[in-house]
Amino acid sequence: MKRIIAYIKSHKIKSAIITLIIIAYYFSLPRQLFKEPTATVITSSNNELLGAQIATDGQWRFPQNDSIPDKFKTCIIHFEDEYFYKHPGFNPISIFKALRDNLKSSSVKRGGSTITQQVIRLSRKGQKRTYFEKIIEIILATRLEFRASKNQILAYYSSNAPFGGNVVGIDAAAWRYFNRNANDLSWAESATLAVLPNAPSLIYPGKNQERLIQKRNALLKKLLENQVIDSLTYHLSIAEGLPQKPYALPQIAPHLLQKVSQEHAGKRIQTSIDLRLQERINYIVQTHYNQLSQNGIYNAAVLVLNVKTRKVMAYIGNTPTDKTHEKDVDVIDKPRSTGSILKPFLYTTMLDAGDILPNTLVADVPTQFGSYNPENYNKTYDGAVTASRALSRSLNVPAVRMLQEFGLDRFHHYLKVLKLKDLKYNANHYGLSLILGGAESNLWDLCKSYAALSSTLNHFSDTSSEYYSNEFCEPTFLASEKIDFGKKTSNKTLFDAASIYLTYESLKEVNRPEGDESWEFFDSSKQIAWKTGTSFGFRDAWAIGSTKDYVVGVWVGNADGEGRPGLVGVQVAAPILFDVFDLLPKSNWFSKPFDEMQEVSICKKSGYRASQYCDDVEEKFIQLSGLKTKSCPYHILVHVDASETYQVNSSCEDLSNILNKSWFVLPPLMAYYYKTKNPFYKPLPKFRSDCLGDNAVTMEFIYPEDQSTIFLPKDFDEKTNDLILKIAHSKPDITLFWYLNEMFLGTTKDIHELAIIPKEGKHIITVVDEFGNEAKRRISITK
Repeated sequence: MKRIIAYIKSHKIKSAIITLIIIAYYFSLPRQLFKEPTATVITSSNNELLGAQIATDGQWRFPQNDSIPDKFKTCIIHFEDEYFYKHPGFNPISIFKALRDNLKSSSVKRGGSTITQQVIRLSRKGQKRTYFEKIIEIILATRLEFRASKNQILAYYSSNAPFGGNVVGIDAAAWRYFNRNANDLSWAESATLAVLPNAPSLIYPGKNQERLIQKRNALLKKLLENQVIDSLTYHLSIAEGLPQKPYALPQIAPHLLQKVSQEHAGKRIQTSIDLRLQERINYIVQTHYNQLSQNGIYNAAVLVLNVKTRKVMAYIGNTPTDKTHEKDVDVIDKPRSTGSILKPFLYTTMLDAGDILPNTLVADVPTQFGSYNPENYNKTYDGAVTASRALSRSLNVPAVRMLQEFGLDRFHHYLKVLKLKDLKYNANHYGLSLILGGAESNLWDLCKSYAALSSTLNHFSDTSSEYYSNEFCEPTFLASEKIDFGKKTSNKTLFDAASIYLTYESLKEVNRPEGDESWEFFDSSKQIAWKTGTSFGFRDAWAIGSTKDYVVGVWVGNADGEGRPGLVGVQVAAPILFDVFDLLPKSNWFSKPFDEMQEVSICKKSGYRASQYCDDVEEKFIQLSGLKTKSCPYHILVHVDASETYQVNSSCEDLSNILNKSWFVLPPLMAYYYKTKNPFYKPLPKFRSDCLGDNAVTMEFIYPEDQSTIFLPKDFDEKTNDLILKIAHSKPDITLFWYLNEMFLGTTKDIHELAIIPKEGKHIITVVDEFGNEAKRRISITK
């Protein structure tokens, strides 16, 4: 060391020059050798190719792969640089021989470049092949040998060497010429690709086939002579043909590729997609598309999530339709009208809030909120239906009435917590139609929400009745990403486990789609909580289902929003849903969350907690929040005669002959429709005529007269005047229910007057009071 210091001091200029040379040598090699754009490549969870998007410069150049197939590595070393592992970046002997032969012929007859030098030449695109450039290549090659390992240098070469046309790198070449992964190539195929960078023009289909096969076979002969391959492998290899027309790269998940390229352009991304499942669902979607397109329905999307990992297992963004019908549109993240698909969230919300029990009777009667008049799909009414049954049958009127009772703003708040990003406006913008498709959402957000509900149940069972703070998180399609569910907590994240479980119990009872003759057998083997939805105008058909392990979401429709007859969730989306579930492993049903439930006495007829007057009671487990619900309001104690034909009191019947009877009594409007579907419903008996007291009820029309013909004049603004209906009741403080031709008009109380504008023709006006008494008028209207 002292000698070196002394030499530097005595030879300062030389030392400075040497130092500068060393520094220049050190920094001569760019940190990044190759800056050309690369293709966006996505692979499956097992690293199998799903698809690729060509680089922005039009080249099929995959991102660098540090893993080199063994056969190709062997072939390229034997063909290009047998002393690759021995030289320092250049081979003096090869250079001397090349220089000698080129000088003799006065032209370039052979090259003496090593693989390392070729890497440098590839990185220095556009440089003329001169002796000065060769010197630079040698210098940079030795510098590269200091910086990178031999395998890294081979990886540089394999990923950036030209393979003819617009194909660059072994990975792209293997797929373009042999339609398979580079690791799966045979010796003949590997040898073919190994000789191509030396003369890439040989690969053009129909040209130079003889020269290419000679070069390939010469390399195979060399491998045989060096005992790399045996004689049988050699003869089988030379018998193989050459690639002809390039293959198109796989496009197994094209819409996911689009999505990945937005954030990871030019990168190789390993996704969570199950390749076999993706391929089979692609086939299912194509099969259904072939049928649906005959009815002018061209688009569909399917998303499959793993509940436990929250990873995407299959991503089908659209059907294999044409550009005219928007085949490139990824429907999964596009906003569409929700139809009835939000109803389970309302049901869960009301259970969680303790506003209902699973079988609480809710009204299903003609209903009008201002100008909004919701109707059930089949245009009929049940009068009263259990909340659970209303959900499983997807009845619209009970859902709207439940939303109105729960509160529009309250429910809107819950949906915002679910992070449905297409819910952009305030609650009043949507109104009560929010629950019937008045809002928009997308398949991704809806599936993630159902997955969060399922995962909440799983975690509650797995952690001895605890929740996770980040349950309602975003799913991922990246294999490397692990979802963080947050910290364990005894407090619910949004909904308690019991409310979710009871919702799923209801959704499990949804009828299977028509045409699946074995659905009853299917139902017993695979229990699925599922829901369909259909938007107004038959524009969107939904079906989303969940088991303990998987969530499957399906949307069917037209990307341009065109509605079509028959575009109904249960008819077109549900069959795809169950075809997909057929591919998935069987899951056990969710465990009942007993720690969030309590067994109580429930009135069988009303579904409320049993009151003292309920005569038919059963023990049921309900959510803890349901303990605050009121007891049954529909069972009352009445006094009837021995035949139970009339109500009586002590003024008209001896006390010994009076029976105290529990009676199930619905409000008149509910009873009016309920008895049409329930023939065993017994209306409350009337009071016997000889009984005294305040029980006698009478009502009579004041206007119009029965069988009258009424003319409705117009005012100065050409507006037809109202017809004012009036009635007198012995108890004016009770509520009266008005109907026109069995269409519900509204209610009155205290002042029993109602203004209507009926159409021309004959009509029947019916008024029903709270005790079931009726009054009718038949009229004719002229204008």
